[in-house]
Amino acid sequence: MPTKHLSDMFVERVKPTKQRCEYFDASFGGLALRVSEKGHKSWTLFYRIHGRQRRLTLGSYPAIKPAAARKKAAEALESVERGRDPGAEKLAIRNSPLPALDTFETVLADYLAQHGRRNLKQSTFDETKRSLERDVVDRGKWRNIPISEISKRHVLKLVNDIAATGAEVHANRIHSRLRALFNWAVSQDRLTVSPMHGMTPPTKEVERDRVLTDDELRWFWAACDEIGWPFGPIARLLLLTAQRRTEVGDMSWSEINLPKATWVIPAERTKNGIAHEVHLSAGAVHLLANLPKPHRGMIFSVTGDAPVSGYSRAKERLDAAMKEIRRRELGLPEKDADVRKALKIRISQPLPVEIPHWTFHDLRRTAVTKMAGKLKIAPHIVDKILNHSSGTIRGVAAIYNREQYLEERHAALADWWDWLDALVRTAPAQTASNVVGFPR
Repeated sequence: MPTKHLSDMFVERVKPTKQRCEYFDASFGGLALRVSEKGHKSWTLFYRIHGRQRRLTLGSYPAIKPAAARKKAAEALESVERGRDPGAEKLAIRNSPLPALDTFETVLADYLAQHGRRNLKQSTFDETKRSLERDVVDRGKWRNIPISEISKRHVLKLVNDIAATGAEVHANRIHSRLRALFNWAVSQDRLTVSPMHGMTPPTKEVERDRVLTDDELRWFWAACDEIGWPFGPIARLLLLTAQRRTEVGDMSWSEINLPKATWVIPAERTKNGIAHEVHLSAGAVHLLANLPKPHRGMIFSVTGDAPVSGYSRAKERLDAAMKEIRRRELGLPEKDADVRKALKIRISQPLPVEIPHWTFHDLRRTAVTKMAGKLKIAPHIVDKILNHSSGTIRGVAAIYNREQYLEERHAALADWWDWLDALVRTAPAQTASNVVGFPR
């Protein structure tokens, strides 16, 4: 039995021989690649438990790449260390009676209960469950389709239909979540092979670079007053703290210390699983202290137990309010048709009150861009404000440099509020180039 370094290239190119052959991995003891006479390639782990040697089949190549095979082998050996026999457990699962109809819905429920609960962060789990149930089980009508009958064409139609509505990034997310589910089903012997093998995401994502201008920030700040609680304060805190929407929207009073002006986001609510302390500037403290809600439970909640929903509708109201504020600044008529007629603007041309599309997440980018550009805050401080686990400090320096720069982060967010406060208090420039008067 030869020993080889089982790299991606070797595993891909190794040819079958006249008889079945096993190649042991030089970098992971007990892990072997089995190549049959017909060229089928599978991963096997040899291990000892209770004095006896056992063999565990981990899955097939190319569905499972070398790195993934080593990870599965390491997980199996961890079970052996705890006194469990992964081979016997797999055999018990295989011999256990299956449901009369192993539908997509039943497999999804098992995937969420047996894998999702253990391995996904709560926010990721909630979003995965919600999107698969809404877009696949309900809209896709996969509820009662046997898992073994779902084909590549089923998946292609589903994700392409979602992408055709303009939700291209969401189609990519559905593609990724379905791929994880089907791979889990294969590992649990609920499927022989994933129908998504060889599939690529429906859309190539383009990294967003939208940053709101200083004028747009003024209109945004005033518009938050007009839409009111809860989304006005939420939107302002997104800008003031540069944190993520779910982190702000799901904020609870137990995380806030107003006297110390700090907000500690627990590890289970952060994207990287690391607890994060956020300095609350004078503007953020004033906003929180004056919210029309009792200091208990979740801050932005009707019941105190569940966060508010309806961000899409709130964004539409915010856009409309910003547009109206811009219209008033320019002294333009209230109706778009009157503006077009007065300024002789064709239907195909944008109105001077139109504001380019932006998202709530763009507020986070806007905050850090202004901090770096306007206030000259160092990149590594900005990374710490964002709670990025990998940023400007990398490699060996990242391993040894555990400094959190709390004082510098606090000073940066305080300076950011001072700059923003001065901006939103500034009256709009009244020049002949941007003001057009009309009789009422």
